[in-house]
Amino acid sequence: MKRFENILKSIGPMPLVMSAVALVLIIVSGLSYEGQVASHSFWSAIVAVFTRAILGASSWFGNNYGMGIILFTIFIRFLILPLMVYQVRSMMKMQVVQPALKALQAKYPGKDTESRQLMMAEQQALYKNAGVNPFASMLPLIVQMPILIALYQSIWNSPVLRSGKFLWLELGSNDPYYILPVLAALFTFASSWLSMQSNPDQNGITKAMPYLFPVIIFFSALAVPSALSLYWVVGNAFQTVQTFFLQNPFKIRREREAAEALEKEKQRKIKKARRGKRK
Repeated sequence: MKRFENILKSIGPMPLVMSAVALVLIIVSGLSYEGQVASHSFWSAIVAVFTRAILGASSWFGNNYGMGIILFTIFIRFLILPLMVYQVRSMMKMQVVQPALKALQAKYPGKDTESRQLMMAEQQALYKNAGVNPFASMLPLIVQMPILIALYQSIWNSPVLRSGKFLWLELGSNDPYYILPVLAALFTFASSWLSMQSNPDQNGITKAMPYLFPVIIFFSALAVPSALSLYWVVGNAFQTVQTFFLQNPFKIRREREAAEALEKEKQRKIKKARRGKRK
C-alpha cells in the first residue's frame, strides 16, 4: 500500500486527473455510436470498444474517420499519461544512481556466483533506497502493444473504417505518398533524441537508439494501413511534446552543470581550508 502511495505521489494529481477525463471521453465516444459492433470473445470485446470509440468520435466530426482516429489517439495518450510520467521520473532517478551502480560494478568485478549475488543484493538495496524501479521503462510499451494490436484489428475488422477516407488517404490502405511513414519516423526521432540528451551516461546502444527506432517505425508504417500510421504520427507527435515538458534536456543540463559547479566550488573551499590549517 505504501509503495502504491509513493507511486501516486511520484506521478502527481494532474496526470491522474487527465487520465480519468480521457477514460470518460473514451466511454462517452463509444456510447455515442448508435450502430452495432459484433464481439464473440473477451479480446473481440476489447476490439469492439476501440471500434465504437473511434466511430463515436468520428460522428462528432460528421463521420470523418481520420479525425476520429486522431481524437481517439489523443484520448489514449492522456489515458496512459500517468504511466509515462512514472517512466520519466524513474528514468531520471536511474540517472542519479548511475555513479553508485558503476561503483558497485567496480566493487564486484568477479563473474563468480557469489560476487554476482552480492552485487545484485546491494543493487536491489540501492534501488529501494533511491525509490527506483528499473522495469518502469517497460510499462508504457507493455500497455501500448495490446492497444496497437486492438487498434489494428478494429480498423481491419470494420468495413466502415477500412473504407474511410481522410485527406489524401484511404484508411484501410498504405499511404501512397509515404508522408505518414516519414512523419512517424521524424517524430519518433525527435522524442528519442530529446529523451537521450538528458542522459549524461550514454553508450553505443543508447546513442544509436534515436536513429534505430525511426527506421523501424518507418518500415513498419509502410506495411500497415494508413489508419495505424496516422495513430503513430499523432501519438509520436504527442510523445515529442510530452518529452520536452517532462524531460527537457536543456533544463536538465543547466541544472546538472549548476550542481557540478556548486560541488566543484565546495571542494575548492574544502581544499583551501585544509591548506590554511596546515599553515
